[in-house]
Amino acid sequence: MSVNPAEPRPRYKPYRQYKDSGVEWLGEIPAGWILAALSRITFSRCDGPFGTSLKSEHYSPSGVRVVRLQNIGSAEFKDTDSAFIDETYARQLGDHGVRAGDLLVAGLGDEAHPVGRACVAPDGIEPAMVKADCFRFRLDHRRGLPRFVAYQMSSTAADTAGAMSTGATRSRMNLTTTSTRHLALPSIEEQRHIADFLDREMARIDGLVAKKERLIELLQEKRSALITRAVTKGLDPNVPMKDSGVEWLGEIPAHWEVFSLRRLIAGIEQGWSPVADDRVAGPDEWAVIKLSAVSKGRFLGEEHKALPAGLAPDRRFEIREGDFLLTRANTPELVGEVCVAREVRSHLMLCDLVYRLHLTTERVVPDYLSYWLLSRSGRYQIEVDARGSSQSMVKISQGLIRAWTVVLPPPEEQRAIAEFADLNTARLDALVAKIRTAIDRLRELRTALISAAVTGKIDVREESP
Repeated sequence: MSVNPAEPRPRYKPYRQYKDSGVEWLGEIPAGWILAALSRITFSRCDGPFGTSLKSEHYSPSGVRVVRLQNIGSAEFKDTDSAFIDETYARQLGDHGVRAGDLLVAGLGDEAHPVGRACVAPDGIEPAMVKADCFRFRLDHRRGLPRFVAYQMSSTAADTAGAMSTGATRSRMNLTTTSTRHLALPSIEEQRHIADFLDREMARIDGLVAKKERLIELLQEKRSALITRAVTKGLDPNVPMKDSGVEWLGEIPAHWEVFSLRRLIAGIEQGWSPVADDRVAGPDEWAVIKLSAVSKGRFLGEEHKALPAGLAPDRRFEIREGDFLLTRANTPELVGEVCVAREVRSHLMLCDLVYRLHLTTERVVPDYLSYWLLSRSGRYQIEVDARGSSQSMVKISQGLIRAWTVVLPPPEEQRAIAEFADLNTARLDALVAKIRTAIDRLRELRTALISAAVTGKIDVREESP
């Protein structure tokens, strides 16, 4: 029997007999399983070098691999972010070594990446060592299979973090505390059977997720192509064309005009970002929008933070219906997001990282301009002009915005193009939302299946490949 996440979840059989584990968050476990601390199945353990002994300035292009927190996923080693140090310096730091098959545990975490999650060091990792807040356990394979233990520790990390960790914003556990974590262990043969089962089913679920994520990419590419075609060629396939005079733009309809954006705006205004509460504001409270309030041509007014009690708002920055908004800072892929504000709640302010453009509306229809800047032609200019010392955060200046090229049909045609884009992007966006919901359900199934298998809530011993 296999798990097909596209269908209702099959009903796996429970074990015949259970007993109280004595651990509140674990509850009952199969009668044949034992409870043991991690230290009881461990030959040796270590953590990373203390304090400032190892920092980013010590990294080199090659040498000893440094396992960091970002490499430790939930039962998955994440190999996308590599760091190394010189072998001579690694020897000076002492014994923090990692071998293929070792259990790696995160000693620091947050809500998205829980403390206590674990994975197995992959083949080919050597020579390697752990950094601070990362722990290495070398298990006795007669008692604990690393793959099974990694699945169980990751699955129960959220429960153990609350009971065993310290810290307000980030949860932390030290090596000694981590060693005392309780594990529910069947025989080593059964651990291997459960781990093999989960490896197969996770691969199947992850494969389905990957296919759906690729479908979302294709739909987003179609969305971009649809918008670009509409704002550069119009809706009439037989319209006469002319050279735009812009090398990267090519031909446009003969009756359209090319403008610099400075001719279409009366001014650009920047908002204010006070220290706000990370919560949604009440009906009569003031709030300031987040960057995420401007997304793919849509205004998401619920993406805001409430102003603290006693902090007076700056009414000059209150957002009004029909305002044209443009993000001035973000990652290279997201900077320059635009929208026309619709269905705006009262008492909502513009933040410092978002511009409000005051348009000369007799020449340009705001919704059309939004689609122009969302098109590949608009994004090309935005990405060329984005500036920043770090590629994780770039900014756009008002001067560069004013210099952007805009192609304008007559206002009535602009409105028709915007209505066409509204209708067709709404259909695509609804389909993407449906696929995202399916992905969320697959991930929920993935989490639930791992938890049920590694804590003995279901018996998968008869499940065949």
